[in-house]
Amino acid sequence: MSHTLFNEFQEVSAREWKQKIQFDLKGADYNETLIFHSKDGISVKPFYNAENLKEDSVIKNPTSWNVCEKIYVVIDSKSNKKALEVIKKGAESLWFVISSEKADFDILLKNINLSTTPITISFEFLSEEFISTLLTFLLGKDHHISLQIDPIGNLARTGNWYHNLKKDHEILNSIVAKAEGFESVISIDGTLYQNAGANIPQELAYIMAHANEYLNHFNNDANSKKKFKLQFLTATGSNYFFEIAKLKALRLLYASLASEYKVLEKCSILAQPSKRDKTLYDYNVNLLRTTTQSMSAVLGGADEVYNSPYDSIYHKNNEFGDRIARNQLLVLKNESYFDKVSNASDGTYYIEILTQQFAEKALEIFKEIENGGGFLKQLKEGNIQRKIAESAAKEQELFDSGKITLIGTNKFQNQDDRMANDLELYPFLKMNPRKTLLQPILEKRLSEKSEQERLKTEQ
Repeated sequence: MSHTLFNEFQEVSAREWKQKIQFDLKGADYNETLIFHSKDGISVKPFYNAENLKEDSVIKNPTSWNVCEKIYVVIDSKSNKKALEVIKKGAESLWFVISSEKADFDILLKNINLSTTPITISFEFLSEEFISTLLTFLLGKDHHISLQIDPIGNLARTGNWYHNLKKDHEILNSIVAKAEGFESVISIDGTLYQNAGANIPQELAYIMAHANEYLNHFNNDANSKKKFKLQFLTATGSNYFFEIAKLKALRLLYASLASEYKVLEKCSILAQPSKRDKTLYDYNVNLLRTTTQSMSAVLGGADEVYNSPYDSIYHKNNEFGDRIARNQLLVLKNESYFDKVSNASDGTYYIEILTQQFAEKALEIFKEIENGGGFLKQLKEGNIQRKIAESAAKEQELFDSGKITLIGTNKFQNQDDRMANDLELYPFLKMNPRKTLLQPILEKRLSEKSEQERLKTEQ
């Protein structure tokens, strides 16, 4: 066709749209009535068009996404049995969390088709010897395994290195040097910042500053730079379109940062729902929250999506909760056509502009961190923790005042709901006094205080 669709209609400018809206408001103030000011520092307009776009962002999303299942490894044989079962039930990738250096890969990965099943392995320790045993096991095998090694993330979460700064980096250097063949080795845990209460620009900035520490560390190692690819762990919150834009902004920001170091600009994103808005009371509503949050992750361009069970904050792992969580993703993929288009959000003025705004605001914070000596220095001085705490306090105030709603918790409560006898896990922030090098960043749900008060009043 030589003519565009609807070319017989005259174009309407943004100015004309605004004038029409102001006329229809009949004297009401446009800014006060229709501009939404988010807690992330973004002012959302009632409409967007091509004039609002500064430039078209080129973000390459993955062509497909995987339904991921997370398995905590305690007994190797049981974890292997569960892995084989969940693959039969629809899981497309596996995420093993290993707590003990005694884990046996011959047992843990037995009969799993490593050539067709992407696997992510997370460790609650840092050991070069243990990685060597994994490399020995994988010798000659075709696999798609990613390692989640993040000593800086451990420092931020616990307040301590695994060993100490020097030894942690020596072990990291040795692992990266022999890591050819893995999909990725270093993983940036951005879930910590979101679950602790950081707003979106802060979250993106801290993830980038966190990544920059590793990029800078390996900058003079030409061999490591050749195979340098990062994995990002992210937590998606409840603001549907904002979270889509957040993941797109993450890819945009990392591509820009990676290009400065002349390393691969492509990264991998493993997304999961936020813990921040999950509730103990009326817990079935968590199913709805995790569904929309998983949708944001898919449309934002995550490579893999893990969906946390609706009862995970107070129940031990159970087959029913895991199955429902997995099936939520399978419904999205197989019944809701979320696997048909890899770039469904591209060209959406609102999302594209949000992406640009988040990237710009995050870049400003990132520059402040770097001008202040970098992420590690800012972390040791407590500046990162303070900024997150300030953001979390503002969000908590909005929740406590009812301006942020969690259905079944601070609005539309079921007064007959009783939870005191159903707690298998402690669902609140645990404070374990111990000696740390710095103040750890602590994850906390919005509803914890009100839930604790409500538990006390149960008859």
